[in-house]
Amino acid sequence: MLSRSDKIRVLVVDDHPVVCHGLTAIIQAEPGMLVVGQAADGLHAVRMFREHTPDITLMDLRMPRMSGVEAIRAIHADFPSARFIVLTTYHGDEDIHRALKAGAQAYLLKGMSDIELLEAIRNVHWVFDICRSPCWKAWQTGRPNPI
Repeated sequence: MLSRSDKIRVLVVDDHPVVCHGLTAIIQAEPGMLVVGQAADGLHAVRMFREHTPDITLMDLRMPRMSGVEAIRAIHADFPSARFIVLTTYHGDEDIHRALKAGAQAYLLKGMSDIELLEAIRNVHWVFDICRSPCWKAWQTGRPNPI
């Protein structure tokens, strides 16, 4: 998405309040990041995404009303460049594959460290910005850089 600041703007989506608040506290403590919203289910996540257009969305997979995979599909349909990191409790979760297929760029186990969380956010944000650049597109196609 298009950043409106120098900070990486993050939407946190999880139906467990303590997880949502914990993730928010970790991200807010990082100088280069800002939490722009929180949602407790997939329907609310879709509304919050449209309102805030975050750079990165941390998305729980199993939530009431609308799952994380369904929310990713809904958001990705209108915002194809949206970036998602899915959160799950189980390493072998079949929903991880569905989420990646729906448009997620990465996944994290909920047992991750603070450092792993912040690195994942930075990496997904950075890789996406590189892939959007004219230089990267020119390199991929073998055409000279238009700049």
